[in-house]
Order: sequence, then C-alpha cells, then structure tokens
Amino acid sequence: MKLAKVGIIIKRDSAEPRRVGGEMADWLAARGVEVVIDHIAAGQDLLIVLGGDGTLLHVAAEASRHGIPVLGINFGGLGFLTEIAVEDRWAVLEKLLAEALPLEERMMLQVRLHGSEPGGPGYALNDVVVSKGAVDQMVELEAWVDGEYLATYRADGLIMASSTGSTAYNLSAGGPVVHPRLDAIVVTPICPFMLESRPVLLAGSCRLEVRIAARSRVAADGAGKLQVIADGRRYGELLPGDTLEVAAAAKKLRLMTSPWKSYFEILRGKLNWGGGR
Repeated sequence: MKLAKVGIIIKRDSAEPRRVGGEMADWLAARGVEVVIDHIAAGQDLLIVLGGDGTLLHVAAEASRHGIPVLGINFGGLGFLTEIAVEDRWAVLEKLLAEALPLEERMMLQVRLHGSEPGGPGYALNDVVVSKGAVDQMVELEAWVDGEYLATYRADGLIMASSTGSTAYNLSAGGPVVHPRLDAIVVTPICPFMLESRPVLLAGSCRLEVRIAARSRVAADGAGKLQVIADGRRYGELLPGDTLEVAAAAKKLRLMTSPWKSYFEILRGKLNWGGGR
C-alpha cells in the first residue's frame, strides 16, 4: 500500500512504547509520510499500534469503521494480535514501504441490547461476554440461533467469540481454537453446571440471541443484573426480559500480519505447543 498518512497509537502510561513511537514517527516523516500520534481519522492509510492486544482491541472498532489497516507491534504479553516483535520494527517498516506485508480481513462482532435499557450497537474483535458479575449464583441463559432455540446454559456466564477471539477467554474456558480466516461465532459457557454443556461453533452468518431464562433464580428474585462485556469493556447490563443480540458486524478489521511467521508458528509459540520438535 502507498503510505501518505499514518496514525500511531501508543499504550498509555508506558515510556518505552512512547520512545519507540517517536523514533518510528521520525523515520516515516523523513520518508515523506505524514504521521499523527494517538489519533484515528478517516483518510489514514495505516494505523500502527504500539502495545499489547488490549491496546489493539481498544482501537479495532474505530479502525474497522474507517477501513484503516492496523499493524500491531507487541509491547504486551502474548501478542496474538500484535504479532510483530519490537526488535523487528524497522524491518517491518521497510516491508510496508515496499508493499510487501500480508493483509487479512478479520470478522468483527456487533452486539445490541433490546429491552429495558436499549442502546446503540457495540463492537468487538475478540468476544462478547455475559458475566454474572456480583450475582452469587449460577445463571440460566437461553440461546437462540436465527430464531431457533439452541440451548439453556446453567453457568457462570456465556462467551460469544469470533474466530480471532477464539484464542482469548474462549480458549481459557475450554472452547476450540478456530482459524482466524474462518468467519464463525463460538458459543462457550463459563464453568457450566453440566459437563454435557459444550461449546458450539456457528457460521458467521448466524444471528445469536441470549436471554435470562424465565425459570432462572436471577429472573425470579428480580435482582439479577448480568454484565455484558465487549472486548473487556463494559457494554451494558442484561436484565430479565431483555434480549442480547450478537452477529457479525457489517465491516471487518483489516489486520496486517507477520511476513516471517505463519499463524500456526505463532500459535505454537504463544501456547507452547512443542509437539516434540
């Protein structure tokens, strides 16, 4: 891609990413590229994120809305999304200018609440989670797919993950790893009461609806307020009688990926899947 305008988003309150960000901005400016720090705007050709996966998740919705490709340079922990190691930053910038960096489109999730506290849509790259929060008992959640009843989950909550997010909370809760180029929604209960309650993999075209079951004690005592979390940030509360709708968003995130390592190499390294090799 031709680079004329680049935004650099830097992890908050972190000195080293800010120092590196300044160096990268100077390097790009010396090559005729206009650089803006900590600002996303339509018309930018690229967004460079210096931080961990959380920093990238924080800007994913806005970047996808504007159609801006995102490149993540890892200053955090695992770095499933921020694939580029900081020591490779100069090499990756050279590849950017040479238009030799892979670009993938990742499905985003759109979430909306219908009921007592309706609001505008929210967006998530990784997952939407219904959590019992401060409720001191398991909850019962009904799941419906395209208007057809799927199951009632008695659990501590429910994770609805994209393929990209399958290696996040979903994986910790026993859900499957799904290749990120597959448009899909994974439904995974959190600490289910019944061992038979297994994760379900849905097509990305499916529309999922979640409600508190009428028989649930949370619904019966009227005190239940379940938290709805989108990519680690509070979206709203699911109350008895409400419906939470989760589906694929209209726009995808354009994500630059490593030119040196495949998805499976990264997966093995991050999850320590040695396989005897």
